Amino acid sequence: MSADTDPYHEVQSEMQSTLASAGTLLSSFRRIQGMAPSRGRGEESEELSYARSELKATLSALEADLEDLEESVRVVETTGASFFGLNETEVQKRRKYVRDVRKELDDMRAEVASSEGFGSSSTSRYAPSSPTSRPKSTFVDPLQRPSNGKSNDEDVDEQTEWSRMEQQAAVQMIMREQDKTIDSITGTVVTLTEQAGLMGREIGEHIELLEDLGQNVDRTESKLNKSLKRIKRFVRETEGEFAFYIEAGDH
Repeated sequence: MSADTDPYHEVQSEMQSTLASAGTLLSSFRRIQGMAPSRGRGEESEELSYARSELKATLSALEADLEDLEESVRVVETTGASFFGLNETEVQKRRKYVRDVRKELDDMRAEVASSEGFGSSSTSRYAPSSPTSRPKSTFVDPLQRPSNGKSNDEDVDEQTEWSRMEQQAAVQMIMREQDKTIDSITGTVVTLTEQAGLMGREIGEHIELLEDLGQNVDRTESKLNKSLKRIKRFVRETEGEFAFYIEAGDH
């Protein structure tokens, strides 16, 4: 089995593309999660929820590709590498690649799962924590200034800015999806237009051929009519001469 017909390479190429998309979505998810203001347990922004859904959908697609790839490796191992024109080194290389992708996929799934049910709070598993730290009291003194030295108005402005950035990121993501859809529709319309133009040219050529055929038929019919007239005239003249000879013979 050559590299051009080996389905492993085609599936691997698709999986690499999906894996790259998953990495990009995971980076965006982390960024949105880090920018989101602190919320209560179980609360999160729509942008963060949307980013999580997109990431989970991509991971599901990656899981499907990985299962196909794992199955192909199992078939090679069960049947024998030589049957497919492969050597043991190539089989080990494929087995290692599948294991590495499986580990990366499991890590991303675990990260997404660990973030579910929580808002963008400071309890993120990426935030450093001290072994001796204790949970802080949830009571807030309205007369006490925040420990970061910012006033309540400044906190509100900062949260507003975060919300604006989240909304802007979501809008940009939606616009990119719309652009992809528009490009796809445009390509389809262009293809249909080209096909319609080709059909129009072919129909025009057929019409010209039919017109030429009709003209040829008319010319042929005209020639046949002329020939028929000459034959009839010849017959009449011949009959007249034949009758003259008969009369002359009688005399």
